[in-house]
Amino acid sequence: MEDRMTGHNKEKHYECDVCGKAWQKPSQLEIHRRGHTGERPFDCFECGKNFARYETLLRHNRVHSGERPFACHDCGKSFKSMHELKMHKRVHTGERPFTCSDCGKSFTRHETLLRHNRGHSHERPFTCSDCSKSFKTANDLKIHRRVHTGEKPYDCSTCGKSFAQMPGLRQHLRVHSSERPFTCSDCGKGFKSSTDLKVHRRLHTGERPYTCSDC
Repeated sequence: MEDRMTGHNKEKHYECDVCGKAWQKPSQLEIHRRGHTGERPFDCFECGKNFARYETLLRHNRVHSGERPFACHDCGKSFKSMHELKMHKRVHTGERPFTCSDCGKSFTRHETLLRHNRGHSHERPFTCSDCSKSFKTANDLKIHRRVHTGEKPYDCSTCGKSFAQMPGLRQHLRVHSSERPFTCSDCGKGFKSSTDLKVHRRLHTGERPYTCSDC
């Protein structure tokens, strides 16, 4: 027991000359100092991305190898890191440790809580460098950027037409199928898009939204 306590109370002789934080081993100090210097000596041979820690490089390599060594004992789903598995386990346990102080809603991930909080604060920290329009999430900004870049990553396998967003592709796919998920509540007729249904509804409502400016 005494040896264990001694192990926990080892003196930290290796002090960082930048922030003063001390470590027990020189290797720990070396890794810590990379946070100040920005040094990332471990490179991925696949994509060139580099990392400060070798362990982080090993986790990153699973992106390329597809390896998912951490399996959920409840449902069998596997993950690339222990952290991802830990987050997933909350689906089964119902644990939601991150709670919004404004409305009381709770979340499984801290990142999700941060995004949610922007709904209360109206904060939009992600700004487009081309038009200065701002967004609540990095993903919203990424999608918006396609307006400027012209990128359309979602292709129709039937006709080759491409789209900037997945919802656009899903709607387009109905052109090739017989699916008509939008149904008129008055006559039961089905349509491939909500816009088509909206136009049809005017037959029942008598709405005429377009007026001639001459007569």
